[in-house]
Amino acid sequence: MRILLLGGTGFIGRHLIAHFHEQGHQVRILSRSVRPDLKGSNTSVLVGNPLQSGPWQEEVAECQAVVNLVGRSIMDRWTSSVKKEILESRVQATRLVVQAMEQAKEKPVLVNANATGYYPFSESEVFDEQSPPGDHFLAQVCLAWQKEALSAQTHGSRVVVTKFAPVLAAGGGMLKQVIPIFKKGLGGRIGSGQQPFPWIHVRDLVRAVNLAATDTTIHGPVNVCAPELITNARFTQALAQALKRPAILPVPEFALRLRFGDLAETLTKGQAVRPTVLQDQGFSFAHTDIDQTLKDICMKNCY
Repeated sequence: MRILLLGGTGFIGRHLIAHFHEQGHQVRILSRSVRPDLKGSNTSVLVGNPLQSGPWQEEVAECQAVVNLVGRSIMDRWTSSVKKEILESRVQATRLVVQAMEQAKEKPVLVNANATGYYPFSESEVFDEQSPPGDHFLAQVCLAWQKEALSAQTHGSRVVVTKFAPVLAAGGGMLKQVIPIFKKGLGGRIGSGQQPFPWIHVRDLVRAVNLAATDTTIHGPVNVCAPELITNARFTQALAQALKRPAILPVPEFALRLRFGDLAETLTKGQAVRPTVLQDQGFSFAHTDIDQTLKDICMKNCY
């Protein structure tokens, strides 16, 4: 399969490229600049801006799949301008992909990133792909992002909206920021710690994205998260044990609000999410236990 990958220069993108190579796919990576480090026997780089119309859109018609990961990081202080960038980067990149897909005679499948933040905050409910969106900021971003992607269906394209949970792996993602703090013995639960914490190992994430691209029976929203339901306190305990460090200093919400503004609400609340579609497809998760997952990662980490 020939795949056009947008947002492929980041943490998840690099893991996807390696996995796509293992599966024998040809990968075309959209990058804003020339990237010799990304070139390989089955990889080429297309220079272009995913937030602007350009010649890169012509490449869509030459591919059997488009995987779109573009979106400004949410891990920043949520000012009004940052919120605008978080929303517009996701919607605009997706809109331009869909516009390009309209012109393709042979419609590629669109695998479009999204997040489990789509669902409402709750400490008691468990959400699946049929559940409604929440009313908080991140949920509304995910809803607009999903709506833009699903519009490609009206032109005959198969669309899969992959709702990623926080991604765990050595060498990047959230653990790159968290592990150094825990190693100093300064880690702790966030707020009450009772908020649900969905998660996914990057190895399972890339396998799920590959399945979404290649299995023609999959369409619509797909939760990409481990089946195990845990809380933030449980995650904190597992990481502390994996690193053999104490984790007794809780992070109060007011401190998070000082640092991250409105993002603090998202960090101190959460949603329990089940990967119902993947489970119904018989997807075999390689990482289902948070204790073993974090032990394996911490043995390999290079922080």
